[in-house]
Amino acid sequence: MTTASPDTDATAALTRVIEALDVVLEDFPPDPGTVTMETRFVEDLDLQSIDLVALTAELRSHYGERVDFPAYFASLDIDRIADLSVGDLVHHIVDRLR
Repeated sequence: MTTASPDTDATAALTRVIEALDVVLEDFPPDPGTVTMETRFVEDLDLQSIDLVALTAELRSHYGERVDFPAYFASLDIDRIADLSVGDLVHHIVDRLR
């Protein structure tokens, strides 16, 4: 039986994204327990594009080059980015690490 490494687990990736959000939004972090896979970055968390850049920079400090965030965002159109959920980003992370 093969088990996934902790880095490729969606729960671990979700935890890492929430931790990164707390760093990026240090002045107004989301309330504990309110960020889920369905939470949308723009509509629910009111992130601006600069916040998304800071979030991916924070995540890159953990994942390094293994997860290519600039290429991921470049592959999305503006409407898709505006509707991006935490789960979308988590799934991208997990997919890239497998």
